[in-house]
Amino acid sequence: MTSQANLRHPEMPTSVPRGPLRTSMHLEQSTVEIELNAAIIAVTNDEPVVLTVKDAADAAGATEGLPFGPFSPIDHRTLEIGLRSWVADQTGLELGYVEQLYTFGDRGRHAQVGDTRPPVVSIGYLALTRALQAEGLQSGTWRSWYHFFPWEDWRKGRPEILDSVMEPELRRWAQSNQGRPSSARPLDRNQRIRVCFGFDGVAWDEEKVLERLELLYEAGLLAEAHRDRPEAASLMNVPERTLGSPMRFDHRRILATAIGRVRAKIKYRPVIFELMPDEFTLFELQKTVEAILGPHLHKQNFRRLVESAGLVEPTGQMKTRTGGRPAKLFSFRREVLLERPAPGVRVKPQRV
Repeated sequence: MTSQANLRHPEMPTSVPRGPLRTSMHLEQSTVEIELNAAIIAVTNDEPVVLTVKDAADAAGATEGLPFGPFSPIDHRTLEIGLRSWVADQTGLELGYVEQLYTFGDRGRHAQVGDTRPPVVSIGYLALTRALQAEGLQSGTWRSWYHFFPWEDWRKGRPEILDSVMEPELRRWAQSNQGRPSSARPLDRNQRIRVCFGFDGVAWDEEKVLERLELLYEAGLLAEAHRDRPEAASLMNVPERTLGSPMRFDHRRILATAIGRVRAKIKYRPVIFELMPDEFTLFELQKTVEAILGPHLHKQNFRRLVESAGLVEPTGQMKTRTGGRPAKLFSFRREVLLERPAPGVRVKPQRV
């Protein structure tokens, strides 16, 4: 099943006048294919996971990507209905929470040598599902998102790869551009590295997932850069998969956008409960928030924050832990949605 959309600027005239105007305005009908990509996220065993599928054209089966499929205006009344439909058909998952992320239309994102097909515009979606639904998967693989972004996992402290591999390589790349001013960017390469990666005492911002990935891509340190830009191969001094596993097309960029979105959104909307079972302990809630954000959270501060914000309420039941004391069970208190406009988990991760 394929779909095509003929796109015309709303102010573009239906007829092209003769004379100088025609030479100054390049008018043509653009034919593009519309594709829907889904970053489907769950948390299982305290690990944030994303649903991936293998590239059937990859004989070695090494390249993973996000589930995707074409949008059919005939079969799908809306983009979201189309997304839900083919995800259910392909994986068996009935998606719950879904939101649109971004439209990815960079020229060449699907291009291959000698390819004459229409360009592909992909509309990315973030979908959240619970662990129980994740277990009912019919096809695909749940993969930790830190498999693709190892430098984003701060649960055991600052990742060693940042200082041992990434900083030296990024500094070397920045040094190669010394003395070359750029009016297109307000910050030079060293300043951008500091802001994105928290070097030289700058605070780490867990939401800058996409900015970090794009800087690594620009520096030629990702396998995707070598695939898209052959000249970037000379820039890389580290083994290909040291900085996480590559993904097909620009799917790692779409996933980075999804991670940054959910990390930001749990602070002002109660979307974290889309990943939780109906009943949970506060410790389980904390581990899920930590899995998403990356940094470790102070236990007592987290509990006081969640309870004082009125996000949860006790069920009156207890959960018996093997080898430990029983723990109170809680549920999401839905009334909070009516009480204030931004009822999120306003956590402040500890900085290491």
